[in-house]
Amino acid sequence: MRGVLRTAVPALTAVFALSACGGGAGTDDVLSSGGWPGRHSDARNSNTATAESVDDLAPGWTRPLGGPVGSPAGIAANGQVSVAASTEAGCNLFSFQMDTGRKRWCTRLAPAVTTITPVSDGVANIYVGEDGGLLSFNEHGQRRWRIPVSGSPRSAQFTSDGSLLVVTHFGQVNVVDPQTGHLEAPLFDLVPVPTVEDGQNLPRLASDHGLPACFGGSEDCPVATTPAVDTATDRVFVTVWRPGEDRSALVALRYTAGDDAVVSEEWSVPDLPGGAVTSPVLSADGSTVYVHDGEGALWALDAETGEARWTHETGRPTALGPAVTEDGLLLLASADGSAPLTALRDAGDSVEVEWERTDVVPYGAPAVTADGRAYVVVDGDRALAAAVLDLADGATLEEEPLDPSTGLPVGTGVGPGGEFVITTVDGDVVVLREPQSV
Repeated sequence: MRGVLRTAVPALTAVFALSACGGGAGTDDVLSSGGWPGRHSDARNSNTATAESVDDLAPGWTRPLGGPVGSPAGIAANGQVSVAASTEAGCNLFSFQMDTGRKRWCTRLAPAVTTITPVSDGVANIYVGEDGGLLSFNEHGQRRWRIPVSGSPRSAQFTSDGSLLVVTHFGQVNVVDPQTGHLEAPLFDLVPVPTVEDGQNLPRLASDHGLPACFGGSEDCPVATTPAVDTATDRVFVTVWRPGEDRSALVALRYTAGDDAVVSEEWSVPDLPGGAVTSPVLSADGSTVYVHDGEGALWALDAETGEARWTHETGRPTALGPAVTEDGLLLLASADGSAPLTALRDAGDSVEVEWERTDVVPYGAPAVTADGRAYVVVDGDRALAAAVLDLADGATLEEEPLDPSTGLPVGTGVGPGGEFVITTVDGDVVVLREPQSV
């Protein structure tokens, strides 16, 4: 790969079971316990679920939140749906029951919460950020703890020793005890903090400084994406826009647990054309990390070294990473319907087009179920529709029209019972499921 640099520096990790007592292979991923508990479902950011699809999608319930939504909902293993919205008054963080759509609890946090997906652990505690803080609530909405951070947290992950790992949009890496919020390792800064050599009485940036830039990426928002974590190696992948650079780098970090726990950097790839612009996604075996560059190419990089394995030109920039299945199928879509739905097959040192649906206009990330189907929001006859596709050949198995008032999706997910959960930019949570008997 032309001019790719690898540098040794500090690393980070993220993603395992709260009940885990050690690192390495064999540790359970708390984000694979059911539901869709992270922004991209799991530690790999794979947009795949452990639940199977339902045989017949039908409207379940729709709940307006009263304001725009900037990040997908999180779905706990018990089906509890957590989502934030930009509301002028009242609550801006909500929790709903999956079976009825009833609001279980809500509260109001600082405005940055509306850019963050609440992350759930195996017992439905949630972890979410706000301007300058990281908080945890139990499933009943009672606050468990709050700690200060520099910047506004992005969506969290878990480390192999059960710690919570959070990177803020300023690039501060926090590893904390999920029960108490106490730091488990020294803070690590992906972006160097000012020292005495930089002068005295330097102004401190507000915790929400640069947040609007996170939707496109810039030096004002150094970390705009969600980290991916390899649960077997505790290697973490994150995009970072460092001071003075004209693009984001893809960085590999490692978290080492124990009495002398530490976060360190292993390598950096700073020269992808236009930078690394989507959340990194890992292959199921952790050997390959996928990321889109700013000029429309999908890159497959060796997760251990950062060396390029192959690139695939998509023809247009995108804000969405691929959904990546256990058997190496990559499903590509666009946020705005500007690209067809395409399935690629990773062949190691090359990539092959498995199938392409040029007649399907997808909006937002596909959500892949455990039985080889994809839930996708597409253009219907008169409005948007929820479609179910067979991953084997891309054939449409089912299509259910959505309410015409439903806006474009900001996120999709799969509930523990195979429910299709859609969060819209306009501020609706829409759930489709099997028809309910009366």
